[in-house]
Amino acid sequence: RSTSMVDRPHVGLVVGKRGSGKTYTLGVLAEGLLAAEGVAPVVVDPMGAFTPLSAADVSATVVDPSVRADALDPRQWCTVLGLDPERGAGALVWRAASERATLGGMRSWVADADVAASTARAATNHLALAASWGVFEPSGIEVETLCSDGLTVLDMSEFASRPAGAVLAAVATALYDARVTDRTDRLPWLLVDEAHAFTDGVARRPLRRLVTRGRQPGVSCVLATQRPSAVPPTTVSQTDLLVAHRLTSTADIDALQAAQPTYLDGDFTARLPETTGDALVVDDDTESVHHVTVRERRTPHGGETPRASDLKADREHEARTGGSEI
Repeated sequence: RSTSMVDRPHVGLVVGKRGSGKTYTLGVLAEGLLAAEGVAPVVVDPMGAFTPLSAADVSATVVDPSVRADALDPRQWCTVLGLDPERGAGALVWRAASERATLGGMRSWVADADVAASTARAATNHLALAASWGVFEPSGIEVETLCSDGLTVLDMSEFASRPAGAVLAAVATALYDARVTDRTDRLPWLLVDEAHAFTDGVARRPLRRLVTRGRQPGVSCVLATQRPSAVPPTTVSQTDLLVAHRLTSTADIDALQAAQPTYLDGDFTARLPETTGDALVVDDDTESVHHVTVRERRTPHGGETPRASDLKADREHEARTGGSEI
């Protein structure tokens, strides 16, 4: 059914406690999208779990993403910098973002603004902080790159939460707009790992738009999280494909159970899997529920949790081999 599944847009949610296999499952989905025609899969990778794909024999590109400053609207600039748009420095940054297309241009505009010195200084300091993130460039990643043949992995493993949120906000907006304006014939699939990290910041509104309105122009969105209780209820209720690995938190289980479809008979908690790699799949298209075991990855997986025993095994191996192998 994987071919028919990717033939039209979806909103998906992959959940599970840490170590249950949710990132692995997201990788299996990415592999399936790689094999499909007419789609453009983009993975937001905040943990570096997908970077090994750069060495795999697949059509995958791992990039350190940057975006244009004007990819964020004035309100988003205030949000990402933690400023009140109606007061002082926030109002000044809003005006700068409205007048200039680059971060350098915004900083120059603020420097020339006829405002109180304290207001200009605060705005200048906040824009200097944004510049230090290194994610705003005059020629940021283009939507044509995101919607090209193959899989695009946005490696955000070195980004703090605010710059990562800014990049995701810009990318989500670009994919949506590309379909609305017919800039791409491909159907984008945005796969977001550790999605709970983005639900309260600057990416919240663009993600909400994809979830609530993205299917009409042809944009799919799949969020993977260990904390479904941190995902907005709107997202959970809009999901038409739920993949649930093991969960133990009452709050997380309750968040899913609140949106439980009528055709899901019995106790939802009792149906959740106990074994790593197993999942409960709720498919709203066919109004069906399945217990599945996720297949093995065909490409390298970089999301394993480090173990102290791994270090011990490595040291024992080095002792036996003298630290080298032929």
